[in-house]
Amino acid sequence: MQLLKYLFTTIFFSIIYSLSIAQTVTPEEVIKPEPKREFRGVWIATVVNLDWPTNAKASAESQKKDLTDQLNFHQQTGINAVMFQVRPAADAFYAKSREPWSKYLTGKQGQAPDYDPLEFATTEAHKRGMELHAWFNPYRATFDNKFSTLAPNHITRTKPEWFFVYEGIKLFNPGLPEVREYIVQVILDVVKNYDVDGIHMDDYFYPYPVRGQVINDAETFAQYGGDFDNIKDWRRDNVDKLVHMLADSIHKYKPHMKFGISPFGIWANKSQHPDGSETNGGSSYIENFADTRKWMQEGWIDYINPQIYWQIGNRVAAFDTLLNWWSNNTYNRHLYIGQGPYRFYEQRSPSFKNPSEIPNQIRLIRANPRAQGSVYFRSQSLMANANHLADTLKKDFYRYPALPPPMIWLDSIPPNAPQNFVARAENRGVMLKWQAPLPASDSEDVYGYVIYRFQESEKFDLGDPKNILHIQYDTTAFYMDSNVKPGQTYFYVVTALDRLKNESDRTPTMAATLPLP
Repeated sequence: MQLLKYLFTTIFFSIIYSLSIAQTVTPEEVIKPEPKREFRGVWIATVVNLDWPTNAKASAESQKKDLTDQLNFHQQTGINAVMFQVRPAADAFYAKSREPWSKYLTGKQGQAPDYDPLEFATTEAHKRGMELHAWFNPYRATFDNKFSTLAPNHITRTKPEWFFVYEGIKLFNPGLPEVREYIVQVILDVVKNYDVDGIHMDDYFYPYPVRGQVINDAETFAQYGGDFDNIKDWRRDNVDKLVHMLADSIHKYKPHMKFGISPFGIWANKSQHPDGSETNGGSSYIENFADTRKWMQEGWIDYINPQIYWQIGNRVAAFDTLLNWWSNNTYNRHLYIGQGPYRFYEQRSPSFKNPSEIPNQIRLIRANPRAQGSVYFRSQSLMANANHLADTLKKDFYRYPALPPPMIWLDSIPPNAPQNFVARAENRGVMLKWQAPLPASDSEDVYGYVIYRFQESEKFDLGDPKNILHIQYDTTAFYMDSNVKPGQTYFYVVTALDRLKNESDRTPTMAATLPLP
């Protein structure tokens, strides 16, 4: 009898214990708020008119509407940053350039449009609470072999000795010091003259290897490679030099400007380098001679955006494996994961037909404390709502707004709080007014504001993004809240933002009750 009582007691408490353990790990029981800080980007590709402009011969007004339609869609989806391609092939989508206008803009290289696309895109992105990062392809000089159609002032015509031909296109020779200096100056034209938030480079450094093709840089190596026994190490050093020069130059002219690079998803396989990932694919370190990990180690770039366009559990290059590898190699810089909704349209990518694939990737990203967001390739794929991804983002993952994560190594000083905040109920809604804050201790001007709204039954939590009513990237010191109900009392606070989205303390809380009709 005593034994039975002992067994019964043991089983009873075992059941209770197991239930309590189950309750602590059931996802439904863990209510985790959406992140208030998250980078949510999308690439807008202009090369061969992939995303924009959809018609290179359309009028300026038509192209503008095309772009604002895309920005409106992404704003409604919850995107807060666009990577806007401004230099596909030693050409320009901006007026203040030393290179000719892009043929993808007007149909003919060198032919000017009736507006400045980069200036327009930057203004319109900021209106919608989005950052704009100017996206450069550093070394590609042509996208095809139609060299006769190049403008007379195209750099391949004026400096033919700077290039080699690989797979039918012309590429800058990264081993030439004058080439590196030229590319730096091209990018500084944008840094100095446009209000962009960041400079962004893609994965095309030295060309991806093609069977039967040879990089014709032996003469350059003989001239400049004296300190190197191995041409591969010399090539990596050439790219290192460019990235280092760009980092110094960009931050010299605009200390607040972000500089990021989006490399191929694998730095190196473990079979190629002891510090590599447990993967078996191509790699930027070996194939592109791009030591992307070093750029993070040295602090030359502010964020890295690896293109991990494989599914979770992929046998050659698993998304989860690479996410963990990159997160362990951030060196206190930001990590934004490049995700590939475009792969839904590929016949050979059945895993991306699964509507849970990219949402599950987002969950893994959010569960990793050293990853700060995503960038999607590309705009038209997201707008096509492949696998209902845009709907999923809008209704679930991005249902609340988010601020970009701060970069404290560039600026850690927040602005002061707005002054003299008042809230007044009117017929149309609640009018909020305030005055600009006093200058911050670093003398930086205010860049924008965040408005929070609460109701009587809600917790006053500024860390929960569901309480964000409005984010604005301008210095307008008023806002009309028209989404209100008569007889309801609302409580408001406002904070200030600086250029790098550091946030001030809150204003005092103001209440307003809309009168009943």
